[in-house]
Amino acid sequence: MKGFGTDEKTLIHVLVSKDALQVDVLRAAYKKEHGRDLIADIASETGGNLEEVLLAMVRGPLAQDCHVLRTGMAGPGTDEEALNDVLLGRSNADMAAIKACYTKTYRRNLEADLKSELSMKTERLFLMVVAGTRAESSAPVVPQQVEQDVLEIYKATEGKTGTDELLVCQILSSRNDAQIGAIAQLYEQKYRRSLEAVIKAEFSGHMERALLHQLRTGTDRAGRDASLLEDSMAGMGTKERLLLNRAVRAHWDKTHMQRVKAAYRAKFHKDLGASIRNETSGDFEAALLGVIGE
Repeated sequence: MKGFGTDEKTLIHVLVSKDALQVDVLRAAYKKEHGRDLIADIASETGGNLEEVLLAMVRGPLAQDCHVLRTGMAGPGTDEEALNDVLLGRSNADMAAIKACYTKTYRRNLEADLKSELSMKTERLFLMVVAGTRAESSAPVVPQQVEQDVLEIYKATEGKTGTDELLVCQILSSRNDAQIGAIAQLYEQKYRRSLEAVIKAEFSGHMERALLHQLRTGTDRAGRDASLLEDSMAGMGTKERLLLNRAVRAHWDKTHMQRVKAAYRAKFHKDLGASIRNETSGDFEAALLGVIGE
């Protein structure tokens, strides 16, 4: 590539060292100097998983989130993990930006696409989520509200025959992270059972995974992301696109990435970098190691 040379290692080094703002500046400078689009040039000069990592970096966090959503809903089937990773646990400002970018980029409505891909109560959950009506992060933890939420969740799950799924969805989709953390703590104190265990017992499938994602965002975000990275490498074969999307998403917040790596080491008794080396190779391995700061 003109301006970078054809050395993939140079491309990797240049791109993984940039934050989101610097990437935008780089794209503009490349366009001004060469009269070419950096994304188009990377797509023409690279391929496979390396191309996907580099394009994810050049798109930046918002456009990449929208790309993951659209890819996850295009064609037959639905990539449920993509929907969970991008949409769950986000702030209202994030959600507004994602919806606007999705519409601008693809000339499609995110809510309409979710309705076409999901059904029944899982569809209702995601429509609650994309409505963007969570308590703001600045909203306080009010003990009386926490007690009420804990009681409502108990009555909707363990305290009745059957489960009122939508009530649990409504609570976890409308509270901020600190409030969810307080709910989880009080629930375990009061009923001697973790809320995570309750969700695993009372829900299944996509709904279970989505609610656990929301819960873990409030109780241990770094641990959540460490587990998601491990899940993308565990078992037979590595889910490479899932791995790279999750690694790149964590990459944009350097402090959070360090917390994720520490949580990964604590939970799985191995280093994230070592796992990536074991599961990938070549330029893809080098790019992912750069993404996680190694």
